[in-house]
Amino acid sequence: MDTGISGVDGSRQWRVLASWALAIALVAGCTAPMTRPQQVGSGEPEIGRRLISDYGCVSCHVVPGVDSTPSYVGPPLDHWGQRSYIAGSLTNNEENLVRWIANPQEVESGTAMPDLGVTQQDAVNISAYLLSLE
Repeated sequence: MDTGISGVDGSRQWRVLASWALAIALVAGCTAPMTRPQQVGSGEPEIGRRLISDYGCVSCHVVPGVDSTPSYVGPPLDHWGQRSYIAGSLTNNEENLVRWIANPQEVESGTAMPDLGVTQQDAVNISAYLLSLE
């Protein structure tokens, strides 16, 4: 079958076109708009801001609104309320963020984030502060 392209038969051209179509579809899926994370309704952001300092989170993270010497062991936590994911895989919402703060090793075994003994209620308050950071 003559495809009009020198040296390319119809079945090969079809496979090439199908491969390109698949690649374009996959790339288009990667650029789909992300939804903003759900905001926390049950925590107290001001208490959470204080707890971030009390638990020593600023030993590894730069956290806006929390005075400390800048540390870049972990990622900076600015604009947390605009992020889509926690630890690269969890949807950024109150439930997952509380789980991550209270038990990071349970969520992702071997992560550099240590278990700090954060209580459930303290994790709720810390997540309220982080999710308020626009």
